[in-house]
Amino acid sequence: MTTTTQVLELKMLINGEWRLSSNPDTNKVINPANGELIAIAPRATIEETKEAIKAAKETFESGVWSKLSAQERADYLLKIADKIDEKHDELVELEVKDNGKIKAEADIDISDAASCFRYYAGLIRTPDGQTYHVADPMQAMVVREPVGVTGLIVPWNFPFLMSVWKFAPALAAGNTIVYKPAEVTPITATKLVEIIEEVGVPKGVVNLVLGKGSVIGEVIAASHDVDMVSFTGSTEVGRSIMRNAAGNLKKISLELGGKSPNIIFADADFEAAVDHALLGIFYGSGQVCSAGSRIIVEESIYNQFVKEFVRRAKNIKVGPGLEEGSEMGAIVSEAQLNTILEYIEIGKKEGATLACGGNRLTENGLDKGFFVEPTVFIDVSSEMRIVKEEIFGPVAVIQKFKDEEEAIKLANDTIYGLAGGVFTSDGAKALRVIKQVRAGITWINAYGPTYNEAPWHGYKQSGIGSSLGTFGLDEFQEVKQININLAVGPTGWFSDNGK
Repeated sequence: MTTTTQVLELKMLINGEWRLSSNPDTNKVINPANGELIAIAPRATIEETKEAIKAAKETFESGVWSKLSAQERADYLLKIADKIDEKHDELVELEVKDNGKIKAEADIDISDAASCFRYYAGLIRTPDGQTYHVADPMQAMVVREPVGVTGLIVPWNFPFLMSVWKFAPALAAGNTIVYKPAEVTPITATKLVEIIEEVGVPKGVVNLVLGKGSVIGEVIAASHDVDMVSFTGSTEVGRSIMRNAAGNLKKISLELGGKSPNIIFADADFEAAVDHALLGIFYGSGQVCSAGSRIIVEESIYNQFVKEFVRRAKNIKVGPGLEEGSEMGAIVSEAQLNTILEYIEIGKKEGATLACGGNRLTENGLDKGFFVEPTVFIDVSSEMRIVKEEIFGPVAVIQKFKDEEEAIKLANDTIYGLAGGVFTSDGAKALRVIKQVRAGITWINAYGPTYNEAPWHGYKQSGIGSSLGTFGLDEFQEVKQININLAVGPTGWFSDNGK
């Protein structure tokens, strides 16, 4: 696969027109593996964002998309999926360069994205709604309708896949879209919109605006012409989205932060538990909202687990995503790299023991990129910031517990509730414990598998609403009751003294 640097000039799509911004300020997109310039993107103005919203509203009201049959919309989704498959290798390479993740991870992302469109193409054609029995001579039913104009704001850790998690159900349901990808990873986002245009989705259905979240994201969230905002990102920004969305009480779907527990009991398959725990925190260089960043290990095997986990972590090959043999890629940006390194210093100052890692990697040609060693802290307490706060990097903390009750208490000692795992050979204990973990995405004797068919949902400050599965489609639909009178005639409620 070629790795020749070609600087792309990205454009926005507003009402079917690809254009640059009138704003002279542009965004330079950097390959985090080597610091090279790979794209220049416009930064939309407030007025241009409002234009995109207006186009989405007018297109929705025209019915050119919303009034198509479910079968017709499904056919478009299947065409998009086929086109993603056709461009698979190109998209993988761009995703690696844009985000810094390794090729194997990007390969999974692009394949899953095509599958997601196919899943919703099938789901939207299945029977839905309800009929119900009432006391009056009425034929009563419930139908589902599109929400309207949806604002989709997507993070940088899974630029293509998480865009598709929102696009597929939003389009399937008949909505129109104003789309704002993360500023540091706009390349595959633009390619997704190009694909949607290529397959013939009518103009104005999808509108792409590029730029700063603090400017255009705020406009989208606050606009009274936007009927719903679906956001994935930090809890702090999620709160801001909520405040701005309150103006017209629009629907919101927020997939936010996490500090997820991974509980390892002494009777677990030891090798499997270590292996899954490594994957749970170091996949995606730890830049995963559901990362198992708090590994909670039973006291009797704690020292053995730490020794083996640290040994394996030290052997992870960190390198450029397109380089053969790389097992963990770059951090997405210099700013995020600095955040991770700051947290590592905080951990040291708090008194935690640094068992391995903790440094920026600069040898063997990595000096121009943003690379961090897989990092492990032990001897930690629940009050430490590295235990409480989301670091969003390859930094694990390993805690210990004495019994089942303490394991559950430690697991739930967090403001977040996104994910969690339990490893044990005792099936009853596994189910008993996982049901008490206050998180929406959980695994037993595994950590991390994600399926289009299953809801992605957080408790507590990890968000509101769901992605994926039937629940993901529900987010982008309104529910309407229709009551049909089968005995038409006057009600007789009011007397008619005029006769």
